[in-house]
Amino acid sequence: MPDLVLDYANCLSDRIGDEGLDPAHLEASLSAVAEHGEELDAMRAAGETAYRDLPFDPARSAHTKAIRRLVDDCAGTYDTLIVLGIGGSALGNIALQNALNPVTYNLLPDGIRPGPRLFVVDNVDPMLLGDILDFAETVDPGLSRTLVNVISKSGETAETAAQFITMRDVLINSLGDNAHRNIIAITDPSRGTMRSIVDAEGYRNLPVPDGVGGRFSVLSPVGLFSAAMCGIDIEALLDGAASMDAPCSRRDMTSNPAAMLAFLLIEFTKRGKPNHVLMPYCNALYSLADWYRQIWAESLGKQVDRQGNEVFAGATPIKALGTTDQHSQVQLYREGPNDKVIGFVDVRKLPRDLTIPTGLDVENLKYLQGVSFTTLLAAEKRATEYALVESKRPNFTITFPTLDAYYVGQFIALWEIATSYAGLMLNINAYDQPAVELGKQATFGLMGRPGYEEFNTKVADTLGPSDRVIPRNG
Repeated sequence: MPDLVLDYANCLSDRIGDEGLDPAHLEASLSAVAEHGEELDAMRAAGETAYRDLPFDPARSAHTKAIRRLVDDCAGTYDTLIVLGIGGSALGNIALQNALNPVTYNLLPDGIRPGPRLFVVDNVDPMLLGDILDFAETVDPGLSRTLVNVISKSGETAETAAQFITMRDVLINSLGDNAHRNIIAITDPSRGTMRSIVDAEGYRNLPVPDGVGGRFSVLSPVGLFSAAMCGIDIEALLDGAASMDAPCSRRDMTSNPAAMLAFLLIEFTKRGKPNHVLMPYCNALYSLADWYRQIWAESLGKQVDRQGNEVFAGATPIKALGTTDQHSQVQLYREGPNDKVIGFVDVRKLPRDLTIPTGLDVENLKYLQGVSFTTLLAAEKRATEYALVESKRPNFTITFPTLDAYYVGQFIALWEIATSYAGLMLNINAYDQPAVELGKQATFGLMGRPGYEEFNTKVADTLGPSDRVIPRNG
């Protein structure tokens, strides 16, 4: 099968002048990038990049067999699946569903829809969970055909814990002693608060693999269970990811798409272009831009380097959608500060097309009639690419041969491995998220969790009353 294609010509000086990278600089950087590849291999051998082994046996076989057993056990039993999670426990699930099932999936009738309706609750906004719960209780009084999938490695993330406690109580009130049959947990296989709950209450469960952080977990049971439940071909996803591994292991950056992608974006960051836009020209891929934002931001945004020196590394990932944001963002991208790199995502052959009808006798619109929508979409992307080059704005294109699970798997693996390369190029730890922890601890304190009382005082002292408020009473 053909692979995804990375076209980076519009990032080079022979296309966009001084705003681009000199091809000679790429040549001079080959040996340094090859050394990063060697370091990644060593990290992999030491188990430090466990996400890369998910598409391969024995991890693949163990996970997919367990997922299949559970999906088979659930077959025909549930019409609604509610996933509880946040960050990496939600974004991948949403991205797979939106990329590989129709936008009308939840509206399809039972028997035509390949699995249960899917709702991913990734926030503690009470309107979100409340509206989904109201819908579930309307279509399924008693909730006997509603399945809840809670995803939490520790069980202590406040947002997911609050969702879980709520849904557990609702199910117990509806189903009594049988409520445990309507809850599936994906959590640490041996320890943690959620593991103790699973063991005590007898929930069916799947593991969060050891050494796989949340934002790298979409190709584990974290993302694959809901995908399989909704009829997505998870073997094809993993096949695609596996096929991307060898190209992304090559020492020569000019034949390694992950190394080249990371090199371009980090070099431009160092040259004053730290805003990285990902702009799919396909609605189905828009949620993959959300997934990309987390892996790029949370992995690379670090205060200190691997030696503890203060560096404030990172780049700002931005999502956009073609053609929608041609009428929203491209004015800024072309004439605003030249501080961005735009990444287009293109699909050579979409699974579906429409033809613009003929018969409207209006001279200024005849050029559209009889033309396919994919032809128009391609022209819109090409025109935007041209306009950016004319304005000396660096951009690249990742092209899918078609839109299916295999190529979505390739795309996910490409960005995961590119993130690992980028971490080495920035000399930071791409696998932790220390800045997230402070907010978690402050939330614990504000919510009254024992052991975190000091944060009540710290928050009050930092965010005390202010007269800088408009309008002010009185």
